[in-house]
Amino acid sequence: MATSTKSKEPLKVGLFVGREWSWPPAFIEEVNRRDEGVIAEYVRIGGTSMNEPCPYRVIVDRISHEVPYYRSYLKNAALQGVKVINDPFMWTADDKFFGASLVDRIGVTSPKTLVLPNKDYVPGIVHNESLRNLTYPMDWNALVEKVGGMPCVLKDAHGGGWKEVYVVNTVPELIWRYNESGLLTMILQEFIQWDNYARCMCLGQEEIYVMKYDPSQRKYHEQHDFSPELYERIVQDSKKIVQAFGYDMNTVEFAIKDGVPYAIDFMNPAPDMDVNSLGKIHFDWMVTHMADLCIRLAKSKEATRDRYQWGKLSKGSK
Repeated sequence: MATSTKSKEPLKVGLFVGREWSWPPAFIEEVNRRDEGVIAEYVRIGGTSMNEPCPYRVIVDRISHEVPYYRSYLKNAALQGVKVINDPFMWTADDKFFGASLVDRIGVTSPKTLVLPNKDYVPGIVHNESLRNLTYPMDWNALVEKVGGMPCVLKDAHGGGWKEVYVVNTVPELIWRYNESGLLTMILQEFIQWDNYARCMCLGQEEIYVMKYDPSQRKYHEQHDFSPELYERIVQDSKKIVQAFGYDMNTVEFAIKDGVPYAIDFMNPAPDMDVNSLGKIHFDWMVTHMADLCIRLAKSKEATRDRYQWGKLSKGSK
């Protein structure tokens, strides 16, 4: 007697995206064409219940930093055992000052950095009552000396995409830029006059793709000219950084001065993957290797919640 066999449901990879047009469809097509029992698709949601089951084994997040509802959904998905790229709890908590302190503690060379009090505050803050812990006025000359003097860099501690980043050459210019920062929390950072520059795509906390990059022109080069010793140090420092943050998709940038790579920008959990900026060689690598990563994770038992005590307590509770 013939027996019927029921085909196994494919594992699903969900994708949250914004306005990007090139990488998402290429990634979905790449995953689906491989026929490995894993399919990729755009996530569709519209209101989420408490502890609502999630149909995805892996979700790749490219936009929740700008859409708060997506971030809430992803946290619930993580609670249900989904592997979220990137961890929404770490992404919510990170900032460039903490990042600078962390990479310094793990032995990665980086610019001297300090965080400044906010210029402005939300309504309800009464300066002479609510801010009694702050010293005032700030000693701008002393602050500049702590980061190595002029020029130095003023940037948003939570920003990205080179927004609100200023190289300042005098204390009056620094104060002027600071006075324009509004509610942003700004950091002051040592300026590294680089003679070479690298941007590394880091996937799965182990795979490091090193690219030569020119930040002044926002241009990627197809080939790099780093010595084997410099290349290896860049790779190892990148691994240290992404493993410390727990990011499975990130870019790490190094300003190279006198042969020393300074980790200058390393918290980019929704990194540039556009074909127009990357060029075809780098773009094709991003597509195929992100597909490799997501298929592997979909077939694994890895879950974002395993990093947290609440995740361990919640396992098997329902």
